Amino acid sequence: MQFWRKIFQAKEERTFAEGDTVILLDPEGDKEFCYRLRRGGSVNLHKGKILFDDILGKGDGAVVYSSRGAPFMVYRPTLRQFIMHMKRDTQIIYPKDIAIILLYADIHPGATVLEAGIGSGALTLGLLRAVGETGRVISYEVREEFIRRALKNIGQFMGEPPNLTVKLRDIYEGIEEQGLDRVLLDVPEPWRVIDHAVQSLRPGGILLSYLPTIIQVKTLVDALRENPSFTSVETMEILVRNWNIEGLSVRPFHRMVGHTGFITLARRSEVPEVRETGEAP
Repeated sequence: MQFWRKIFQAKEERTFAEGDTVILLDPEGDKEFCYRLRRGGSVNLHKGKILFDDILGKGDGAVVYSSRGAPFMVYRPTLRQFIMHMKRDTQIIYPKDIAIILLYADIHPGATVLEAGIGSGALTLGLLRAVGETGRVISYEVREEFIRRALKNIGQFMGEPPNLTVKLRDIYEGIEEQGLDRVLLDVPEPWRVIDHAVQSLRPGGILLSYLPTIIQVKTLVDALRENPSFTSVETMEILVRNWNIEGLSVRPFHRMVGHTGFITLARRSEVPEVRETGEAP
């Protein structure tokens, strides 16, 4: 509990210190830049140099000035901002998809969630925040370099959460844990996990898969519908379009965040029995 109180207190009250990650926002044009503070450090931007020492000791929302006198706002990054700026070795699950995953998979405080494919840690960060101090996140990953990158990103944003367990393990070979509330899969062949999920998910638990192509989705959905332990199978794609509003100019952005992946959900249930009623057909 102390870990989570420290996290939220740091974000709400503490001034910027060495090692913190900050967003520098140019109020003209809303351009934002993400950096990790180090004493004596600096960055050269399009409007001059900004000294990190000018940021240290200030609070969230402070204003600093570049060497050319241009103002920049300094903020602690939101989770969405951090994910979009963090270093990555893999394609990440985008914030628009993470938002839907957290809601549609009903990731709640106290839940025990297993994810397969930690990648660079984007979804893991969202899961940790959603399950809170009483929940637990277990991550399976087959590549050590991905684990190193993910743990570094997680540590940069929130330190070392005590309720995260990362295993160098192939989920195709089985799931060690039992009584899981949720199983989230970011792996290329999730249909190979269905039988393992039946054994590890509690009745009423949710299986969610994130896939890039509809051919993969078709294979998964067919396998889920053939398995009597899963119901409520649905697939969706999330598209986001921003709008530009400046005076009388009101129009959608020319570019939008289109296809990134397909989300498929299914609910674990008890297998119904077939009973004879004795009635004539």
